[in-house]
Amino acid sequence: MLLNKKISVWYFIREIKSQILFIGIFAVAIGILDMLPWFQKISLPLNIPALLGTAVSLLLAFRTSQSYERWWEARTVWGAIVNDSRSFVRLVIQFLPAEDHKTIKEFAERQIIWTYALGESLRKLPFSDKVQNYLKENQISAVNVPNALLDAHSKQLKEIGTSKLTDFQQMQLNDMVTRLCDSMGKCERLKNTVFPRSYSVLVHTLIYVFAIILPFGLDDSQLVIEILITFLIPIVFITIEKTSIMMQDPFENRPVDTPVTSLAETIEINIRQMIGEQNVPPKKENTSYYEM
Repeated sequence: MLLNKKISVWYFIREIKSQILFIGIFAVAIGILDMLPWFQKISLPLNIPALLGTAVSLLLAFRTSQSYERWWEARTVWGAIVNDSRSFVRLVIQFLPAEDHKTIKEFAERQIIWTYALGESLRKLPFSDKVQNYLKENQISAVNVPNALLDAHSKQLKEIGTSKLTDFQQMQLNDMVTRLCDSMGKCERLKNTVFPRSYSVLVHTLIYVFAIILPFGLDDSQLVIEILITFLIPIVFITIEKTSIMMQDPFENRPVDTPVTSLAETIEINIRQMIGEQNVPPKKENTSYYEM
């Protein structure tokens, strides 16, 4: 997830270092070979690499657009989770008697743990101590822990029944649980639906074909310029492709991820303040690119 406002350029360099090395060696090798008279006779019209470069640009534009759409959808879903979590606890506080603070706190605590558990399960990370301790104390064991926590919400609402809630109030609370479940399903869909592998192979192949034929369409009289162009343009295409690949998977614990842990911390702070807890845990200061 993106914790700092800036992402170091070295992060991208590390991600594409093998491609940089390959293109760099190729550009220098072509430059050296271009000094040989027989090699200088090999030439292509500039229109050919220009046409292929245009095709690559269009494919990358589509890829980047679709990747950003997936990333933005994930952020929108988690925005809804923030709102629905606060709304759910607010309704619980309004509908239940003020003296029934224990039940209100149970709902609030469960909702907090649900947000952490959902983010960690989407990233396929081991549950944090906070989540594990709650699951152990409440004897919750399930393959899909976030879904089990929502089931616990529904079960407790059913146990309360009409003794403390009207039918309309119970319907509203159940509707909030349903909305949380819908958001969870949307996150799981984004996590489990991968971008077509064939499209990635096509774009990657075309970039390398473009890199190979590009120097044969350039002017051989300026060797240094030819090497720089042969190196820089394919690297720009590769960087754009790598960025789109990173954005298309918003729950992989990377700098461009949806900030699920940060959002869960925000939800926890808000909910604990709503139920009147004095010792609200402060939001952690982020000092690195990755959430720990």
